[in-house]
Amino acid sequence: MKYLRLFTLTLLFTCVFTAASYAAGIMDLAAGKAVKVFNHVKMIIFIVGGFGLVGIAFQAIFGKVKWTWFAGLAVGLAILAAASAIINYATGANVKGNNLSLNDTFGNNDEGAVDDGSGSGL
Repeated sequence: MKYLRLFTLTLLFTCVFTAASYAAGIMDLAAGKAVKVFNHVKMIIFIVGGFGLVGIAFQAIFGKVKWTWFAGLAVGLAILAAASAIINYATGANVKGNNLSLNDTFGNNDEGAVDDGSGSGL
């Protein structure tokens, strides 16, 4: 009896939500939200990384630089800056969603694109 209820509910939800699950609009919406969150989190981490660089500069002034921290910060920020290019390379396309695109921070990855100077990376 328990399995019959489970099967019935599964069949019901499959029939009801079939059209919504195949809708391309939902995937575009999800991709747009993911790109937006990634871009905002990237900017926040760059700001925090800037505070880390200021902290390492103060360590350098007092002669107590921890080079492992500096190397970790530098490599981490470089990987974060190149993360968009890595994702685009792995997927084989420029990830886009809701008129937002995933661009790398090192420069424009579209040939002939002009930087508008806003620094938004979009």
